[in-house]
Amino acid sequence: MDGIEISTHFLCPISLQPMRDPVTISTGITYDRDSIEQWLFSCKNKACPVTKQALQDAHLTPNHTLRRLIQAWCTLNASHGIERIPTPKSPVEKTQIAKLIKEARKLPEMRLKCLATLRSIMLGGERNRSCLETSGAVEFLVSIVNSCDCSLLEVESEEGPGFITASDEALNILYHIKVSGSSLKSIISKDLAFVESLSRVLENGIHKSREYAAVILKDIFQVADPIQLINVSSEFISQLVRALSDDMSQQAKKTTLKLLAELCPWGRNKIKAVEGCAVFVLIELLLGTSEGRTSELALFVLCHLCGCAEGRAELLKHGAGLAIVSKKIFTVSHAASVTAVRIISSISKFSATCRVLQEMLQVGVVKELIMVVQLDCNNKSKEKASEILRLHSRVWRNPSCLPSHLLSSYPS
Repeated sequence: MDGIEISTHFLCPISLQPMRDPVTISTGITYDRDSIEQWLFSCKNKACPVTKQALQDAHLTPNHTLRRLIQAWCTLNASHGIERIPTPKSPVEKTQIAKLIKEARKLPEMRLKCLATLRSIMLGGERNRSCLETSGAVEFLVSIVNSCDCSLLEVESEEGPGFITASDEALNILYHIKVSGSSLKSIISKDLAFVESLSRVLENGIHKSREYAAVILKDIFQVADPIQLINVSSEFISQLVRALSDDMSQQAKKTTLKLLAELCPWGRNKIKAVEGCAVFVLIELLLGTSEGRTSELALFVLCHLCGCAEGRAELLKHGAGLAIVSKKIFTVSHAASVTAVRIISSISKFSATCRVLQEMLQVGVVKELIMVVQLDCNNKSKEKASEILRLHSRVWRNPSCLPSHLLSSYPS
């Protein structure tokens, strides 16, 4: 630390950073509380990182002797700018959280104070976040999101002090708790109101809340039963599409695209998405972004939608549909190229009218397919591109249509 030698006894064996709150686990090894809690609660590890022994429980015993030594060392080195590590607070217990939530449920005026305390607990480390999930806090926070509580709560953020609604703050805490799949499954098995609330936030919420809502929705649908995926309403899918076309962060866009990718294969969801103008929105998104992962996900969802006649018709209706799909070949990533070729294959097999074939020639689709045959190292993509070119060779394999250098590479 700034050229001052620190005893290895003061370093956490996991992170090799100076310990601020040393605790000892059942194997007798001492770690910094934040590091070992992340190991045990977030990474779901059940063994000692150093000895590899299985842990019967996750009890952490404060190592007061080592903490006092560290504090004494900080005091001795104060002249070098070393600040004394404060004595840590006792970790929160489930009973404290349960009591706090019970009071807030009884007295609505206690809600904001309860949210402020839950936020403070949530910021206290992985163990605290785990305690929140197992002490009834998740259900309480979900109820606030569902109630659309607009009461204002003063909070400290990266931008400084400000105000946020109770509903937005509840969503913020839920996101940072990283609620387990089993808890999410339990919530939606009782009532789908939470899904509807999150979709409203996704469409109309503030930037951060939209991002949090998208992530939680994705997590929900990853653990949902097939019948719940099949029965997603047209309005819900339309809300996802409208959110995509709105001003939202890149991260929120990517998460929303993942959510659509999760839903589209089920039942009539791809038809619902097409009817909700998803094809148009995806093409506009591809036209307006150069971000690789966003392009990959947009193409992946578009490929699903082109699996139905309605989706292909909508793509062809858009003046830039074929052009932007072919433009993404070789310019984004290998995965994007593979998906773009699959989309073109669907069009060429099932929707290839004379007008469409001429458009594919004019906007460079045929040229890109020949390039795939020449350069792509993916055998499936090569085979698919060759198949498309052979299928329509009577129209495209013509000296008046293609320059000689491309014509010579045209598959026979």
